[in-house]
Amino acid sequence: MAIEVNGRTIATTDTGYLDNHADWDEAVARKLAEIEGIELTDKHWDVINYLRDEYINNGQNQPMERVLLKDMGKMWGTKPTSKDLYQLFPLAPTKQGTKIAGLPAVKRKGGY
Repeated sequence: MAIEVNGRTIATTDTGYLDNHADWDEAVARKLAEIEGIELTDKHWDVINYLRDEYINNGQNQPMERVLLKDMGKMWGTKPTSKDLYQLFPLAPTKQGTKIAGLPAVKRKGGY
């Protein structure tokens, strides 16, 4: 599979994840979000950028939901709930967020 973004063809897996996370940029994220039916807000971008930073700069870490909640709480100055994150990414924040962030699919089971 592939997606077209600004005249570029970006290879994706059968499930819609990027084949190469280095192909990602904000335009690619917007296209992936459109495919997922999500309109990106500042909070979406906070999660996306956090997931990318954890993966790229922290040994390919793909944090579980509990860690994501804790770290978003620090960033936002609030205590978000799982429901808050699922409103942003209805098909699982750590999985759907990871897809839009252009990262490989999360392989672990569960998520909390």
